Amino acid sequence: MAEDKNGIKVITSNRKAGFEYFLSNNLEAGIELKGTEIKSLRQNGCSLNDSYVIIKNGEAFILGMNIAPYDHGNLNNHEPLRTRKLLLHKKEIKKFQDAIKTKGFTIACTKVYFKGGKAKVEIALAKGKKLYDKRETIKKRDTQREIERSR
Repeated sequence: MAEDKNGIKVITSNRKAGFEYFLSNNLEAGIELKGTEIKSLRQNGCSLNDSYVIIKNGEAFILGMNIAPYDHGNLNNHEPLRTRKLLLHKKEIKKFQDAIKTKGFTIACTKVYFKGGKAKVEIALAKGKKLYDKRETIKKRDTQREIERSR
C-alpha cells in the first residue's frame, strides 16, 4: 500500500468494472465496518470482484465485497461476505436511486482505500457495455501498449 500525495492508500481496485461497464458519477462513501474487518483491510485482505450496491429503505448497502477473515481473530471474527452499510448523505442516495430507476443504471464499486485513517469505497453509476464496446476497449488498450513499447 503506497500512499500518494493526498494521503490515500489504495487497498484494492475493481479493474473489471471499468471493462464491463461505462462508469460515471464517481462518489466517495464511508463503510460501516466491525473491528476485525478494519484490521483485515490494513493487511490488504479485500476483493471487489462481483460486488455491487443496492439501495433499500433509503440506505445504501454493499453486497459481494469480500474482506478476508483476520488472521489473529478469535471466535468473534467477522463474516467475509456480509452486507455492509455505506455512509452517504440522503441527497446522494436519492440521486443514485433515481438514476437506477429511470435510466437503467446499476451502482458498481470501483476502489477501496484509506483516506485519513478511515476506510472509504469509491462507487460509480454503471451502464453495461455491449460486446462491440468491449472489443473497442481492448483495441485501445493494445494500441496504447504498442505506443509505450515503441518509446
